[in-house]
Amino acid sequence: MKRRGVNELRELFLTFFESKGHLRMNSFSLVPHNDNSLLIINSGMAPLKPYFTGQEIPPRRRVTTCQKCIRTGDLENVGKTARHGTFFEMLGNFSFGDYFKHEAIPWAWEFLTEWVGLDPERLYPSVYVDDDEAYQIWLNDMHVPADHIYKFGKEDNFWEHGSGPCGPCTEIYYDRGEKYGNGPEDVMGGEGDRYMEVWNVVFSQFNNDGHGHYTDLVQKNIDTGMGLERLAVAVQDVGSIFDVDTIKALRDEVCRLAGNIHYEEPGTEESDVSVRIVTDHIRSTTFMISDGIMPSNEGRGYVLRRIIRRAVRHGRKLGIEGSFLPYLAERVIAGSKDGYPELEEKRDFILNVIRQEENQFEKTFEQGMSILAEMEEKLSENGQKQLSGEDAFKLYDTFGFPLDNTKEILEEKGFTVDEDGFNAAMKVQKETARKARKTTNYMGADATVYEDMDPAVNSAFIGYDKLTADSRIVALAALYPADADEDNAVVEALSDGQTGAVITAETPFYGTMGGQVGDQGIIETKDGTFTVERTEHVAGSKIAHIGRVTHGMFKLGDTVTLKVDPENRMATCRNHSATHLLQKALREVLGTHVEQKGSYQDGQRTRFDFSHFQAMTPEEIQKVEDLVNREIAACLPVNTAVMSLEEAKKTGAMALFGEKYGDEVRVVRMGDFSTELCGGTHVANTSQIGQFKILSEAGVASGVRRIEALTGDNVRRYYEEMERSFREAAALLKTTPSELAGHIRKLQEENRALRGENESLKAKEAQSALGGVLDSVQDIKGVPFAAAGLKDVDMNELRNLGDELKSKLTGGVVLLIADNGGKVSLMAMASDEAVKKGAHAGNLVKAVAGLVGGGGGGRPNMAQAGGKNPAGIPDALAKAAEVLAGQIR
Repeated sequence: MKRRGVNELRELFLTFFESKGHLRMNSFSLVPHNDNSLLIINSGMAPLKPYFTGQEIPPRRRVTTCQKCIRTGDLENVGKTARHGTFFEMLGNFSFGDYFKHEAIPWAWEFLTEWVGLDPERLYPSVYVDDDEAYQIWLNDMHVPADHIYKFGKEDNFWEHGSGPCGPCTEIYYDRGEKYGNGPEDVMGGEGDRYMEVWNVVFSQFNNDGHGHYTDLVQKNIDTGMGLERLAVAVQDVGSIFDVDTIKALRDEVCRLAGNIHYEEPGTEESDVSVRIVTDHIRSTTFMISDGIMPSNEGRGYVLRRIIRRAVRHGRKLGIEGSFLPYLAERVIAGSKDGYPELEEKRDFILNVIRQEENQFEKTFEQGMSILAEMEEKLSENGQKQLSGEDAFKLYDTFGFPLDNTKEILEEKGFTVDEDGFNAAMKVQKETARKARKTTNYMGADATVYEDMDPAVNSAFIGYDKLTADSRIVALAALYPADADEDNAVVEALSDGQTGAVITAETPFYGTMGGQVGDQGIIETKDGTFTVERTEHVAGSKIAHIGRVTHGMFKLGDTVTLKVDPENRMATCRNHSATHLLQKALREVLGTHVEQKGSYQDGQRTRFDFSHFQAMTPEEIQKVEDLVNREIAACLPVNTAVMSLEEAKKTGAMALFGEKYGDEVRVVRMGDFSTELCGGTHVANTSQIGQFKILSEAGVASGVRRIEALTGDNVRRYYEEMERSFREAAALLKTTPSELAGHIRKLQEENRALRGENESLKAKEAQSALGGVLDSVQDIKGVPFAAAGLKDVDMNELRNLGDELKSKLTGGVVLLIADNGGKVSLMAMASDEAVKKGAHAGNLVKAVAGLVGGGGGGRPNMAQAGGKNPAGIPDALAKAAEVLAGQIR
């Protein structure tokens, strides 16, 4: 058998199934598209679910992919053995109602034995115990000996997840030989390492009604999955996925960074765990960021943050100093860019995000570890074995330690964590995260009504160069608020006053997409009007005009006239086109690390989120604004062209994170200044934008900044409002707008003078009170004690008075309590001689502060506190002498 590398095996698989009439599709993003049930893509079939359910029509009935996947359900086990990993590639071939068992099984055998060259004598298929059809194909068609075919029960060879499509499967195992295990567990279906599953072919042929009743599906599907790394393990005859060519090269770099340590040799068991964790986690990190996932404290961003911080911690355990993850990420990119060219395209961005997160964690890592060590010591002293949820949350909230990291660290020392307590402390954050999840809701009601429509029904957007068009209604839905008694429903007609969705075969209305808000307008028949409040893309390729029937009736099959609001469209186009100029300007002023992380354009303003790791300076903001306005004034023509994705990349067109592109894309060029992939609507010439004004620049997430800006008439209205505010302010100050600044400066000077005069008067009044205090000094066991209550003296002045009293009261103690308009300030000072005799200013304040409704303390020679009960000042002064007497030895 020829030894093949990971990249060669991937290409071999896809080429094989292309020869069998399959459409080769690129790996989908790790971010699920229109699927709220999944946080991150975790299997080869996950992105294809709409094709299996019939929600969308597949581009071809036979498809093959190599899908990047992330699984973190057993993150704590990753690294402990060489079996587990978070990132993997899943090879798959899929049939949507086309071929079935008699094709899928022979093709699997052909690929493994003839194309890859695995020894047929070492391959062992398993089948579901009641799937006689699959058994007979293996036995009679493929001539596999009966003693090589195993029948397993439902737990092993039947795929189902509650109600819905399900079916038996056949798995193919490879006997790696006795050198990988020869114990009782090293048998087919055992837990040993000798027999390794390389391929699973699922026959989706039944429907489960959820109560254990199965009926035959009309459309039978094939869903297969073969781990690329596992296949490489078999082909390269190595111990685990960490030994295959591309991953081993990365593993060796980790060992080199750790001081050329050895891997899987006697005595290296502990470091082996850390080597595997770093090796695996940098792969996940690199691919997740390449798909636009950013480290955060919720959702998939939190998964990424946990993985990065776990990698950093284990890098430190290996003795790796300084920043190391960006270097390893470069090795991942170099090893995988053949199969995933987007890694090279996003290289600078990936490295910047990793570097930023690594540095952010590094700032608190050592301090957090020190605090955790103190917590461990306290647990040991108290004979406890569980860290409280409150302490675990403190580590998370203050030092950025994800719970899993804390659990793992403590587990190494024999401790556990009160997870219930931690979860209680996290309740507010979790509720916020749930609210932030993307949903397809309308007025609070679940919008699955669109999925109930015929998947063959779709809409075509024809509105790039027209705002009015005639078309036919192909679907209607009635929509109700969440608290209504009725559910959303597909209907035949909408009548006067009803809220709903109108879907037509063609539409000039742009549906919300790519940050651009959908069009508004009206839909008319000869006797009816439907006001379109917003336009949305819904299930499949449908465009829903959502709004209300203002009069008349709309029926399925009606011919209607669709009219886009031209002013709103133009205002939105101005903002959208300005965003293209803004992104290019930001890259020129700040650097090529700038990537779009989100945007929003409607008729009022534009909002643009971008990757940058610090606040922009006023000078940078002004440069960007000037650059955009320069290109607007240059009257650049805005041209669009449809071309293949490869052709578009050659033009240098920028693509967006998280965007799902087809084989053909639309390229928008603004002169020679900006070229982007974009399906939105635009002005014909940059001069139509009019003018551009940045309103604000601020951070919205780690490494993400946001600019809000105005264009066109909205800029004029902005300055008109500003001018009105100036006039109003000038009138209040009885001056003119042109003299407003000078008038304000004059008022500020007068205010400073008055404040100074007031402070001087207060100081004199406080000084006059000192005489009375010195006249009533008490002798407490030989220590002079001066205590007084004052009026309207702030803490700074109290300290000044205290210093003066202390200097005049040789070897004494001073206590001053002031009533400042209902708020109480306490200040105590003790001389060095008094401290030697036992006086303690901090304990003195602590003992009496409760009488004035407060608390505080401090050092032996100086302390201060606050309170909110001035009525308690006399009692506090009286008790102070008693407390001091108890201190003096």
